[in-house]
Amino acid sequence: MNFGFTEEQNLLKEQVQRFMKEACPLTRVREIANESTPFDQALWQQAAELGWLGLTIPEAHGGLGLKWIDQTVVLEAAAEGLCPLPMASQALASAAILTCASEQQKASWLPAMASGEAVVTLGLYDEANWIDPKAITATATARTGGYTLHGKKPFVNDAAAAHYMLLAVQGPNGLALAALGKEQVTVTPQPTIDTTKPMASVDIDGVEIGEEDLLPLSPEQLAFLTDCGAVATTAEMVGAGAAILEMTSGYAKERIQFGKPIGQYQGVKHRLADMFVDLESYRSLCYFAAWTVDDDPAELAKAVSMAKGYASDAFAQIGIDGVGLHGAIGFTADYDAQLYLKRSKWARPMYGDSDYHMDRIATLGGL
Repeated sequence: MNFGFTEEQNLLKEQVQRFMKEACPLTRVREIANESTPFDQALWQQAAELGWLGLTIPEAHGGLGLKWIDQTVVLEAAAEGLCPLPMASQALASAAILTCASEQQKASWLPAMASGEAVVTLGLYDEANWIDPKAITATATARTGGYTLHGKKPFVNDAAAAHYMLLAVQGPNGLALAALGKEQVTVTPQPTIDTTKPMASVDIDGVEIGEEDLLPLSPEQLAFLTDCGAVATTAEMVGAGAAILEMTSGYAKERIQFGKPIGQYQGVKHRLADMFVDLESYRSLCYFAAWTVDDDPAELAKAVSMAKGYASDAFAQIGIDGVGLHGAIGFTADYDAQLYLKRSKWARPMYGDSDYHMDRIATLGGL
């Protein structure tokens, strides 16, 4: 059995890494993050032309028809450079459409997403730290010819850059996804610790939509999309963790103290070794979880909780150690190490923190 990536997947990873270094280095990431609408249309179009926005979209709808393991390759490599493009949001929105939409809607929406013409995001829960169907409090009430929406969706990823949104609501017949255009809603940026991951609240109170714009969403489909979100987030944690480890080990080889590189001291070597072991542990768990999305869905829930549960705490510690081993310079805003620490703080609660996922593993194991 081959546990490694294929040659094509390795080439894809190298392509994304090269793109981040040449077209979107951290200096450009910082510039985009500081803009009023943190989005670069030119970079987005380049990503579309390279096929990254339609990886899991079927070929019949303009995509490449690949799997989530391929999506993970791209998300991981892009996160090494803290990519500010909403690729994870686009991937999750694609998954939602493929899971919940009609064939006519797929044919209408997916080609525009694969080509980069449409930026689409997904907003599920209305309680930041509660993953449960009951945590969806926004509602849709029936009216003649359609529905009226009520409520507000907080902390929606990439909402400011999105042309369209799929937002979870409690409908007349159960859970549903409301398909909305940005001109229908009020988007208010919500600052978070990581400016490279912009979030916003979306006010949908009083918005009216047609019958065809409310997509039925079963509890099982909600759980699947949540698990996909956890896979995407963990993949980004792998890439960002690898980058801060490389940055820190490089610094330890160059920083001279008492006549020797600090990397020769046990106190530094041991912390770097711990960072490496933790990173490789949740890396392998992440790859397996990504594989199960398409190839063994019955194992997805357990696999993704093992990956995200481990990564939530491990990546946070990697970020802390990465900054700490740089000494005082690591804490300065001008130095890039602190950006990865902020990414670890952003990623920790996304789609479930370690407490949620460890409890879930115990429940799935019958405890």
